[in-house]
Parts: sequence; structure tokens; C-alpha cells
Amino acid sequence: MTADILEDAPRLVLHVEDDGDHAELVRTCLERHNPESRVHRVEDGAAAIDYLTRTAGGSAERPYLILLDLRLPKVDGLEVLRAVRASRDLSSIPVVVLTTSDSDSDVSSAYENHANGYLVKPDDFSALDTMMKDLGDYWLDWNVQPHGRH
Repeated sequence: MTADILEDAPRLVLHVEDDGDHAELVRTCLERHNPESRVHRVEDGAAAIDYLTRTAGGSAERPYLILLDLRLPKVDGLEVLRAVRASRDLSSIPVVVLTTSDSDSDVSSAYENHANGYLVKPDDFSALDTMMKDLGDYWLDWNVQPHGRH
């Protein structure tokens, strides 16, 4: 790792998740394996778009990564993904779908709307813990984003 990458910590993860129990498990796993990261959760798609709009305007911290559930109240996850990709200020933020759906149509729709990844939440805590460690290792430690965009 280069010194430039290390200087960018802490890394904010915006987690868009309506299920409080799922959100807490993800936060616990991510922050345990990536102590330099912080997870900020919003509970619905409208709150996600509001947060990201404030990010683009400079009044909220820009996330380094967005973890996005698909089945959300108010505005669904695919609409959030479309809004991120349509925004010049936000489009470079990696978006990884993290959902319980393994439906081919959901996977296809996510990638057609330019998701960077698609993960199905495992039922087992140990498997979720491993998934979050691997996700954090890649997206928060190894992946390099455009300069000035974090």
C-alpha cells in the first residue's frame, strides 16, 4: 500500500438498509475488520438520496463506498443506484448491492444500472463476517479511487 492510500483513512461507508438487525451486524463486522472505516446508516431510499444530495453539495461527508439494499421503503434501491450514477458528483462512488435477493432479474437490473458488485447476504453470521472482511479488504483497503474523490 502506498502512503497516499493510508493517509485517506478513515473511510466512510454509507449503508442503505431498512432492517436494523442486518445493519448492526454489517456495521459490527466491517468496523471490526476495518477499524479505519466508519459506517453511516440510512433506513430508506429517500434518506439515501437526501444524504447523497447533501454530499454533492458539500454539507455531508462523501462516502468512500455505498452498500445498498434493493428492497427499501419510500424509494427502492435501484432508484438510488440510478440517482448515484446520473450525478456527475457521485457517479465515481463504488456501489455494492448487499441484499437477500438472489433473483436473476435483480442481479441483472443492478448490473444494468452500473452496480460495482452484487452480494447476497448469507444467513450464517460466520459467513457474513467473512464476506464483510473480504469486502472491506477489497473496497476499503486495496481499491484505489480517483484522486480527490474521497
